Amino acid sequence: MMIKCVPLGAGQDVGKSCVIVTVGGKNVMFDCGMHMGFQDERRYPDFSFISKTGNYTQAIDCVIVTHFHLDHIGALPYFTEICGYEGPIYMTYPTKALAPLMLEDYRKVMVDRKGEQEQFSVLQIHQCMKRVTAIDLRQTIKVDADLEIRAYYAGHVLGAAMFYVKAGDDTVVYTGDYNMTPDRHLGAAQIDRLEPDLLITESTYATTVRDSKRARERDFLKAVHTCVAAGGKVLIPVFALGRAQELCILLDEYWERTNLKVPIYFSAGLTMQANVYYKLLISWTNQKVKDTYVTRNTFDFKHVTPFERSQIDAPGPCVLFATPGMLSGGLSLEVFKHWAPSDANMIILPGFCVAGTVGSKLMSGKPTKIDIDKRTQLDVRCQVQHLSFSAHTDAKGILDLVKHVAPRNVVLVHGEKLKMVLLKNKIATDLGIPCYDPANLETVEVESRCLVKMGISKQLLKAPVNQSIIQQATAVLPSAAEMAKEMNPVALPDAQRQLQTVHQGQQLPHVRAGVPVEGVLIMEDSSRIKLIHPSEVESVLGVASHGMSFSCMCPMYLAYLELLSVRTEEATTALEPMTSSAILHLIYLHLVESFGEGILEEKEESIQGKSIHIRVSPETSSHNLAVAKGYHLQGTDIDGGGIPALVLACDWHLEDDALANRAISILQMLKLKLS
Repeated sequence: MMIKCVPLGAGQDVGKSCVIVTVGGKNVMFDCGMHMGFQDERRYPDFSFISKTGNYTQAIDCVIVTHFHLDHIGALPYFTEICGYEGPIYMTYPTKALAPLMLEDYRKVMVDRKGEQEQFSVLQIHQCMKRVTAIDLRQTIKVDADLEIRAYYAGHVLGAAMFYVKAGDDTVVYTGDYNMTPDRHLGAAQIDRLEPDLLITESTYATTVRDSKRARERDFLKAVHTCVAAGGKVLIPVFALGRAQELCILLDEYWERTNLKVPIYFSAGLTMQANVYYKLLISWTNQKVKDTYVTRNTFDFKHVTPFERSQIDAPGPCVLFATPGMLSGGLSLEVFKHWAPSDANMIILPGFCVAGTVGSKLMSGKPTKIDIDKRTQLDVRCQVQHLSFSAHTDAKGILDLVKHVAPRNVVLVHGEKLKMVLLKNKIATDLGIPCYDPANLETVEVESRCLVKMGISKQLLKAPVNQSIIQQATAVLPSAAEMAKEMNPVALPDAQRQLQTVHQGQQLPHVRAGVPVEGVLIMEDSSRIKLIHPSEVESVLGVASHGMSFSCMCPMYLAYLELLSVRTEEATTALEPMTSSAILHLIYLHLVESFGEGILEEKEESIQGKSIHIRVSPETSSHNLAVAKGYHLQGTDIDGGGIPALVLACDWHLEDDALANRAISILQMLKLKLS
């Protein structure tokens, strides 16, 4: 059966994440976001692709939302309350709690302050959230008889989750946004080795390998301290949840250590409400925050206070966290207009900014003038810093996740086109996994595996697994430095420079890779297929055991034997007298050099090991030895005139076939070198 994947948004773009997947005959919508760079009809996904008649409830079996960021949930009230979708919607408990805050804040900014036409009302936001079913991590939910879903911890922001979907025998994993390295308040992504038919992963930083987090924190603190010490103001545009809390923790601890008295503000209202939820949802944070919760809540900031608009032009230095993070409107853009004309001030952009936003224009270089909108141009004299504290994983993290999850196919979304091409090629060549990067409304079709259900015997399950096989199966990815060297971003010089940075993030928890086992496949009387241990075959099938043995004749020439004697410490006895026993002893010494002690053993007139038996063939005669030696002493030719000095007979059983072939190949290869 085919699995179809169609991005309605975030196809070769960052914004309005919305991916429709047809799996096992079910249609699942992953995320329902809006694009922060557009203010017209392009802000929402093209829902008409789903149904020309507008009957979305019949067309979509369920909607799954990975986290509360607007580019993943911003279009959900529009889809349910305006477009009329009434089917099931799933998200985690923190996402359900925090999503209304984000949606209402966006509505206020767009309608109350920018005067735009209302896309959805406060009531419609609440009606939408009533349709949502909240789920726990690793909780398996049955959507219907043939469709089930399960959430996994994604890091990124509070409540973010990756989702595993199974419809019939077909499986899909959709990551949403995730982070493979822990930060000051969240842990790293955690997911099982699911081996799905299809993995759909974000690729925001498809070619970036970040430097150490500690170095970035040091640079951030130094930049802030330098600016406020000189009397300047620092504006840090952030989203209300995620980076705001991360950077507030960092600055609050630094202010405590250095005893700075400069005020730190965050925009009142939304961030204050968000901090309340962070305190309530402490179980979703990292272990350090949980451990210190008994004595002190990490989110009770000592040096951070709410900000009022009347303080925008107040004299003196300060630090302000203001929303939204991309300077697309709201308080952050309003403050930027006031502070940008002064070269004493600074703006620090800590995350990714979508194309078309003011934040994106600032990151493109050192602009002296910026078009805020069609009617407003602003002089920019302030210092501009881009210090990435993005909660998205980097290129190495994406490769680590792909290798860990072990999908049969990969689709990249939520990234920039040129960078996605490089990562796609990297996954295909290094991991050998087919990879796709569809544009919006472009369909990707992949084949699902044909699964055959079978039983397995207890003896086979308990059988020890060869450790050498495990080591091969769990071979690790190339290092970050090798990966940076091998990627060839010809069309993207910036990406090349970024990839040369050393990544020091943490790995996913180790899970043993799939390991091949040796068994026998039988059909039981009930027509059920079963895999059993080879030792069980006789009793289960009621058949007698049959052995298989092999024999091989291996000629040995005098020139080879002479060189063999020179290589050993027993050269004095090797050729004089030239007896078959003496020559066999020399061969044994040579094999021990290759195999080591304990594998083969020298017996009377033979070499043995397990079922292997090497001896001088009865066909060898003293006449052969004498004639071969005569030819050799005359210098006639290296093979002693084409007459073998002796012939070795080798016998072994099937179970020792590999070992026997290795021994014979060693002798034959040496013979060929001399003949």
